Amino acid sequence: MNGLAAFSLWAQKNRWVWSAIGVLVLWLVLSIVTNRFSLSSLSGIILSASFLTVVGIGQMFVVTTGRGNIDLSVASVITLSAFVALLTIKGQDANLAIGVGAAILLGLAVGCLNSLLVVGLNIPAIIATLATGYVLATATLLSNRAISGFAVSPLLKTLATGRVSGVPIMAVIAIVGVAATAFVLRYTVFGQLLSAVGQNRTAARLAAIRNNRIIASAFIISAVLASLNGLLLGAYIGGAFLEMGQPYLLQSIAAVVLGGTLIFGGSASAVGTLFASILLILIVTTMQIVGLPPGAQDIVQGIVVIFVLALAGRQVLSRRAAVDRAGDDGTLKSE
Repeated sequence: MNGLAAFSLWAQKNRWVWSAIGVLVLWLVLSIVTNRFSLSSLSGIILSASFLTVVGIGQMFVVTTGRGNIDLSVASVITLSAFVALLTIKGQDANLAIGVGAAILLGLAVGCLNSLLVVGLNIPAIIATLATGYVLATATLLSNRAISGFAVSPLLKTLATGRVSGVPIMAVIAIVGVAATAFVLRYTVFGQLLSAVGQNRTAARLAAIRNNRIIASAFIISAVLASLNGLLLGAYIGGAFLEMGQPYLLQSIAAVVLGGTLIFGGSASAVGTLFASILLILIVTTMQIVGLPPGAQDIVQGIVVIFVLALAGRQVLSRRAAVDRAGDDGTLKSE
């Protein structure tokens, strides 16, 4: 019983463990059911999950700022970035630096626009980023008309689809990004300030923390990572098409929440986002094996997100109730 209580306490501090357990259980179930699941097939799933992890990490920064902040422009950023990459790189490695620079500039521009709307004009993040997404969708339509072909840079194609000793290069990129993000969240001043702002903005402001700068930086990070993800995703697919980033909108939010990041802000888990991304891809794979149509798959993913959000909401309410009870007890004792 003490061991169970100790694990429960440890799991509360390391919420990523539940998504990791989900990955293990679902992978084992699929292995038994299909009789053909192996480590090689799992590496393919991890490759697909790597793209989700990149955009999920950016979404995680926004969610951590609290007050229900979510970046709904990531899908449009991913799609537009893929088109921009095709227009600038033109299938030549010599233009790769220009294409990467264009993707970063696109992310910076979108991030700054979202920051201006949310921080400068106090527009709710959901509304502001949704509006930004519509603007970017129009730009994507214009870019689609300007595309004459779908040539992809060989070097970029290698980064997106290549393997080293059987390990996808994209997976290595995602894991390195997760490790760097985990380090930033835990050991840097920015990570501590981000958590402080997400937990209590009033207290953070009284502590002389510049809340607006922290929140703005989170939106910029999200947009830049989404743009770079679109660059790599376009190389992986071998081109670009309208709505190619749409699946990552719902999945990026689900990956963040399933990974243990609190939807109300103040606590994030980069490792959890990685495991949750793998879990979501496994869920999609399972639905494809079962034969569910794409619409039904979206419904199932939506139900999963709602279920996790409901659990997260109940946990927050129970914690607040516990704090209130502790405060009441302290008042009674002091009297």
